[in-house]
Amino acid sequence: MRTFFLVWAGQLVSSFGSMLSRFGLGVWVFEETGSATSFALILFFAVLPGVLLSPIAGAYVDRWDRRRVMIATDAGAALATLAVALLLFAGRLEMWHIYVVVTVGGVLGAFQGPAHGATTSLLVPKEQFARAMGLVQFGQAGVRIAAPVLAAALMGVIGFRGILLIDFTTFLFATGTLLLVAIPSPPRAAVPGKKPPIWREAVYGWRYLLERRGLIGLVAVFAVVNLAMAIAQGVYQPMVLSTASPAVLGTISSIGGVGMLAGSLLLSVWRGPRRKIHGVLGAGGLAGLFHLLFGSSAAVPVWAASLFGVLFAMPFVSGYVTAVMMRKVAPEVQGRVFATIQMVSMSSAPIAYLAAGPLADRVFEPLLRPGGALAGSVGSVIGVGPGRGMGMMMILAGVVIVLATLAGFLHPRIRNLEEELPDAIDPAPTAPARPEPAAAGAAD
Repeated sequence: MRTFFLVWAGQLVSSFGSMLSRFGLGVWVFEETGSATSFALILFFAVLPGVLLSPIAGAYVDRWDRRRVMIATDAGAALATLAVALLLFAGRLEMWHIYVVVTVGGVLGAFQGPAHGATTSLLVPKEQFARAMGLVQFGQAGVRIAAPVLAAALMGVIGFRGILLIDFTTFLFATGTLLLVAIPSPPRAAVPGKKPPIWREAVYGWRYLLERRGLIGLVAVFAVVNLAMAIAQGVYQPMVLSTASPAVLGTISSIGGVGMLAGSLLLSVWRGPRRKIHGVLGAGGLAGLFHLLFGSSAAVPVWAASLFGVLFAMPFVSGYVTAVMMRKVAPEVQGRVFATIQMVSMSSAPIAYLAAGPLADRVFEPLLRPGGALAGSVGSVIGVGPGRGMGMMMILAGVVIVLATLAGFLHPRIRNLEEELPDAIDPAPTAPARPEPAAAGAAD
């Protein structure tokens, strides 16, 4: 698993830089505009390319060398970050520049995500999938703990400009680690004649899922869950910043990271329930309940405790669902299938991000201002004033998450997925081949 650890370390450092930039960008945008809509539009442009391009990207990932894809996408993300930094240094950065750059990042992520996700099953024995994902979640938790507090401090010392340069450096580090490793290619069945058109391979991911009702049902459940979570994510930072400082936001986010760290540690040492699907849906429902708690109060300790609970649950959701998918989907088609899963499960996110900002600014915030239409009813329970309309949105998101995961429990094809579908992974991963020169282009 040496190669897995090197790739994990490189991506972890890159994630740390990206988290610094994400925090700094959110603060910068809200301070410049004071608008939840502007913040939510960044999320919209970041996720839309992944939804539109995922099936085609997954088909190409299955054709191309996955290591080269990851190198190219990390290098492209580094250049995009550098472009924002240069515009900011020149005093010419505008919101439309940010929208363009995050769209480019979304395009690169549409290729990088399936390539990285489909690589793990080639480097780790299937018996270690859940623990490997626990390690990944552990690293992400560490990033969530350290990055927000550090970013809040750095904003006052080196500013958003300096944070962007740090992010640029971490992308270069991730690219360097990929240049040092060999990642095996999955076995591919020999197909006589020309390769099928790329659109046909892209559609294959749909066919694969539709033939397996449990898998497509699980993906549908998380399309609904992701819709609700995207709305919550779209209003989280503006909600906190409406009554608190960036330093408080950083502290809350870091406490959430501690929750993710605790969940990741438990995931890495505990085998979990025999049926991992129960762990996926149970942890998802728990995250929904903590969304309810988060929105119900304007007190910083309640926000911190709620985010701790949400992010404590998320490693179990992500780790178990990824372990199930890696066991049930053959490695040679994981790029296409994982890309289709990403597209379906995240298809609702652009709608949520596009709607979250205007709903907050024009509907829910006015409803819960002093004297607003709901000030005397809902406001008597959750309070009135800045951020309380977004708190109501957070509560509604939590209700949707709980109901969606409950529906998954009640659906027999989803509940019995692990017993009804045979494993598609051999006991041991393929032996790594020698790396080829990174400069060589990916061929069709």
